Amino acid sequence: MEKINQSKIEKLISELCPNGVEFLDIERLWIKAPKSKLGVAQVKELSEGNIICFTSGKNVFYVDDYLVDGEYIFMNDGGSADTKYNKGKAYYTDHTFTFTVNENKLLPKFIYYFLKENEIYINDILFKGTGLKNLNKKAFAKFKIPVPPLAIQEEIVKILDNFTELEAELEAELEARKKQYDYYHKDLFDFKNDFEIKTLGDIYDFQYGEGNTIPTTGGKFPVYGSNGIVGLHDKYNSEDAPVIGHIGAYAGIVNWAQGKHFVTYNGVICKIKPDVNPRFAYHLLVLQDFRSKANAGSQPFVSYDMLKKTIVKIPNISMQNKIADTLDKFYLLLNDISIGLPAELKARRQQYEYYRNKLITFKEYVG
Repeated sequence: MEKINQSKIEKLISELCPNGVEFLDIERLWIKAPKSKLGVAQVKELSEGNIICFTSGKNVFYVDDYLVDGEYIFMNDGGSADTKYNKGKAYYTDHTFTFTVNENKLLPKFIYYFLKENEIYINDILFKGTGLKNLNKKAFAKFKIPVPPLAIQEEIVKILDNFTELEAELEAELEARKKQYDYYHKDLFDFKNDFEIKTLGDIYDFQYGEGNTIPTTGGKFPVYGSNGIVGLHDKYNSEDAPVIGHIGAYAGIVNWAQGKHFVTYNGVICKIKPDVNPRFAYHLLVLQDFRSKANAGSQPFVSYDMLKKTIVKIPNISMQNKIADTLDKFYLLLNDISIGLPAELKARRQQYEYYRNKLITFKEYVG
């Protein structure tokens, strides 16, 4: 389907703009929205209703009033560009730069895809400041936009919309599978009989990792910090075992470290004791939700005491093996980037980015 539509676009270009397309400063195309003076803190206090409110970062708020109605582009004005598109009623804060465009020349969705493709350039060149960077609106006003004929824009938007819709469907399916995994995870560990009461200290020897900094010597062994791989090292201190985030923002997160690996002080080394299935013990750790239990003081923290004294139910080794096998199948579907939904989602994102780059790249007309 994409190839046919691309051929159609190539035909339209040869017919409508064989010598290139006009590039215009964005200020010649945009219609700026009314200025919002509502700060983020105020939005949090007023978050109610069903009108989406765009603000800085990834948070989404809903309010009971709106500033714009139609197709608008919303750009994060603090930190870095995060371009969003919305059709319908919306509010936005003073941390967002908002505009629509003259639809006689440009489709709002087309310019949205063009800006998404150019976010790296916008971040590097058009955001200024020594601390929190802000969008240089005067420079952004001179940012040149290709303006191909509307028929071409419409075909490009159709193709890219198809990709984004499919990606959204895959993300929704992945989220549904995560909920299914969570359900089975809890259900399989809800033993009614034939289990022993133990502590995690009976199952694991816990110790904090080594070194306060990430090793820079390089090597073949992955280095785990508080949340996954952070580098490589020439020695290891753990093998085929979970790593628990020990301190900081990721305290309590449990990662499975395959093979020989090195754990820094930001992680907890988990050495499994005999007669327990290691993967069963990993899923058991995940179920404890240590992240929510981490010390909520000045900095989140997972202590030895918390880990060792946690009481758990342990079934016989046959049941452990069955539970591990069942949950591992879900784990691979949800986490292994080489198979299942993560692999398909990654492939679709790469395909979308490839076509986005290809379809919105035009030769400039020089009259």
